[in-house]
Amino acid sequence: MKLNYLRTTIIGLAFMSICAFWQLYDSIIPLILRDTFEIGDTVAGGIMALDNILALFMLPLFGAISDKTKTRIGKRMPYIIGGTAMAVISMNFLPVGDNKVNLTLFLAALFIALVSMSTYRSPAVALMPDVTPKPLRSKANAIINLMGAMGGAFTLVVISILVPDTPKPNYSPLFLTVSALMVIAVVALVSIIDENRLVAEMEAVNGHQTDKKESVNDEKKALPRDVKKSLIFILMSIFFWFMAYNAVTTAFSKYAQKVLGIKGGGFATNLLVATAAAVISYIPVGIIASRIGRRKTILIGISMLFVSFGAAYFFTSYNPLLTVILFLVGSGWAAINVNSYPMVVEMAKGSDVGKYTGYYYTFSMAAQILTPVLSGALLEHVHYRTLFPYATVFMGLSFCTMLMVRHGDSKPILPKEKLEMMDAGD
Repeated sequence: MKLNYLRTTIIGLAFMSICAFWQLYDSIIPLILRDTFEIGDTVAGGIMALDNILALFMLPLFGAISDKTKTRIGKRMPYIIGGTAMAVISMNFLPVGDNKVNLTLFLAALFIALVSMSTYRSPAVALMPDVTPKPLRSKANAIINLMGAMGGAFTLVVISILVPDTPKPNYSPLFLTVSALMVIAVVALVSIIDENRLVAEMEAVNGHQTDKKESVNDEKKALPRDVKKSLIFILMSIFFWFMAYNAVTTAFSKYAQKVLGIKGGGFATNLLVATAAAVISYIPVGIIASRIGRRKTILIGISMLFVSFGAAYFFTSYNPLLTVILFLVGSGWAAINVNSYPMVVEMAKGSDVGKYTGYYYTFSMAAQILTPVLSGALLEHVHYRTLFPYATVFMGLSFCTMLMVRHGDSKPILPKEKLEMMDAGD
């Protein structure tokens, strides 16, 4: 059993477009809220949590709806195409609202963009397990996350180039460039991937077409108690590590300027270190998980982030050692990201992948609703240096809950020959 690397890479184009947008959102929207509209960190945290509030109910909804959708281009593609189109149009009104200092226009455009992104995130992510055998999903998810990291890296590079060290930069060229990448990525995906054909092939491999009656009966059964316990604990772990990680990613652009003394778009260069580490790590951690298991790999990643966030507290200005810390953050996050989603959908029934994808995002988004407000209040009313101790505590909690997970750790079937790992399949 071999992973089709080329096909998985093309499927990852959808996630590339998603991550390009979210990197732009996390990096630039907090600066606009602070510098243009002079909104405090607590209220800004609430606005930054809006995407997660929407996602809390929209991601499970559209994941489940897409499970039941049937069109000539597939069940996921209509949402990917429509969501991307709406997001690209609305996001380019954000710099218009910023330049005109029009908060109403800015918030309206932001709301529409976030709704648009929420309609297609679950379908885009669910496309990979739809066409990938369960034992190969950690490796496939590594490719998907690699593509996402490349989308985020693209945005960071563009930020470092197009955002000058001026009191009132014009972000329009930045938003146009990122939206162009999103369009190109999705057009390429739709042009190359025949979703219905690939899903049919996957069903044939899994024997779904010849055993539909048994599959339907299985899906009516409740999860065994021990599997449900593991599902609850991994969802709790997801909540905790997103409480930690999203607090840092949401506030880092402001933290870098205020605490580390980094000017203009220079913070993007620092974030590129973490992104580059993730890019380098995604494939190796997928292979590592195939040898030692997903759970152990995630626990290693959590430990790396726990140590890194704890150490980052002691930096009050830029220091070359910060590069090492950021590299560890990127690698640790890759170890978590590659393996957590496959563990969740491993517990799903065949036709419930979209629903379980929704569960994954429900808990991750719930954390990302709370953490910008909670961490923002600490930044505003206590001190900016509370950021990394806050993140360290929640990483420690995620380690404890992850120790309780006992299912979803399917080990991929390793090839007999090492060179087979480089085979892109048919």
